[in-house]
Amino acid sequence: MPMTETKNKVVVRPLEETDLPEADRIMRLAFGTFLGLPDPSGFLGDASYVRTRWLADPATAFGAEVGGEFAASNFVSNWGSVGFFGPLTVRPDLWNRGIGKRLMEPTMECFADWGTKHVGLFTFAHSPGHIYLYEKFGFWARFLTAVMSKPVVEASPAPQWSRLSALLEGDRAESLKACRELCDAIYEGLDLEGEIHAVATQGLGDTVLLWDDANLAGFAVCHWGAGTEAGSGAYYIKFGAVSPGPEAGENFERLLDTCEALAAAQGLRLIIAGMNMGRHEAYCAMRSRGFRTDVQAVTMHRSNDPGYSHPGVYVIDDWR
Repeated sequence: MPMTETKNKVVVRPLEETDLPEADRIMRLAFGTFLGLPDPSGFLGDASYVRTRWLADPATAFGAEVGGEFAASNFVSNWGSVGFFGPLTVRPDLWNRGIGKRLMEPTMECFADWGTKHVGLFTFAHSPGHIYLYEKFGFWARFLTAVMSKPVVEASPAPQWSRLSALLEGDRAESLKACRELCDAIYEGLDLEGEIHAVATQGLGDTVLLWDDANLAGFAVCHWGAGTEAGSGAYYIKFGAVSPGPEAGENFERLLDTCEALAAAQGLRLIIAGMNMGRHEAYCAMRSRGFRTDVQAVTMHRSNDPGYSHPGVYVIDDWR
C-alpha cells in the first residue's frame, strides 16, 4: 500500500480501556473547539462521559484510527426499545474526512441487532454539517431539547420516596420491575435498567423512587459530583419519568421536589436536567420552577418518529 494511503487509512474498531484517556481528551477538544471556548480542553470541567459510558457497556463503544493514530470515538446506549448514540467526536484536525460516517456504520449495526424501535441522537441545531451527516442515515430533526439548570434550594421531599441503594435486595428487584412497567406505559419496551445498573455499580449517584402507597409513581436516575456526567457541585437527572395519567403533572412536581431535596442534602449547588420541548407541559413545569436553558440543541429521530416526545408526557432526558 502506498505511503499516502497508509497515512490516511481509517480503521474502526471496538474501543479499548487503554483508549479512554485519549478518547476523553479528543471529546473535550472537539466540543470545546466547535463551541469556540478559549481553552477547548476545559469543556465539561471534571464531568465524565467517556469512561462512564464505556464502563456501562464496553461492547457498544467504538473508536477510529487514522494512519494508526487514535482519532475518534462513539458510544451507543440501549434503553430497550429506545436507543441513541453519542458523544460522537473526531479530532478537530481530522474533521470533514468522513470519519464520523465510518463510526456510524457499527452504530447502526447495534440498533439493527437489537431491533431498536425508536432511535435518535442529540446534536447542534445550528450546524448544517451535523444535520446533513445524520440525515444520510435516516435521522430527521424534531423539537429542540433544552439542557436546563437551576440553583439548588432547600426543598421538602415527597412524603413517600426512597433511594434504590437503601432497599433490600428483594425490594430492589421489585422496584426495578416497577420501573420497567412505568416506562412501558410511557413507550412500549422503554427500559432504563442499564442506566440504573451503571449508576449503582460505578457509584455515580442513585435512583430516586417516588411512591403512591405501594405503587411506583415516578423515578429518576441521577448523577452527582466529579467523575460523573454531573461534575463537581452538580446534581444531574439523566432520566426521570412519572406514570402517565391525570396525576402525572402533580407527580412530576413531587419528583422534582424530591430530587432537589436530595441534591440539597448532598451539599450540591446546581441541579441539571434535559427536556425535549415536544413534551410541552413538562417543559413549562420546569420553567415555572426556575429552570433556565444553558444549552439548546435538537434531537434527531430515525424515520422522523416522535417516539415519546409529545404533549402529555412527563419525561426528563436529553440524549447527550
